[in-house]
This record gives sequence, C-alpha cells and structure tokens, in this order.
Amino acid sequence: MPVFMVERRFADQLEVAPETAASINRINDEAGVRWLQSFLSSDKRKTFCLYEADDVDAIRTAAIRAGIPADAIMELSGTLAPDGSFAPM
Repeated sequence: MPVFMVERRFADQLEVAPETAASINRINDEAGVRWLQSFLSSDKRKTFCLYEADDVDAIRTAAIRAGIPADAIMELSGTLAPDGSFAPM
C-alpha cells in the first residue's frame, strides 16, 4: 500500500485531547487511511504525518471529515538509511 507524508500547519500551538485523537483514528479507518507516525515541530504549529492509503483522495477525505488541515500531501517512494542505502516502500 502506498505511503504518504502529510504536512499540516496550525494557527495555534497544537494540543490534542485523547478523545479527539480517537475520533480522528475512527474517521481514518472509515476512509481506509492508516496512521503510521507523526512528528511535531518545536513550535507545535506544524506536523508531518506518515499514512498508508490507497491514494491521496482518501487522505484528503479523512482530513476534511476530521476538520484538520492537509496543506501538502506527497507520496513517498522509499526510505533512506543513515548509510545512504535506499529501501523502496
């Protein structure tokens, strides 16, 4: 399944309550999107999230339904190891 990175920008510092995260995960499941990992910027106003999904549209649909931004979405083709080797996804 393709892997995507989603960049999200927030006007205020991000604070996510556990019940909000559970609701977002439920919406993702319904849209066929699987969250893998997220990274939060030091100012807490930007996230970079990794997802598995069939396509970009599934990610956009889930973001709209959850009421969260999806400012940039890009499909990833693989990973780079610290030694510079490439592993396709």
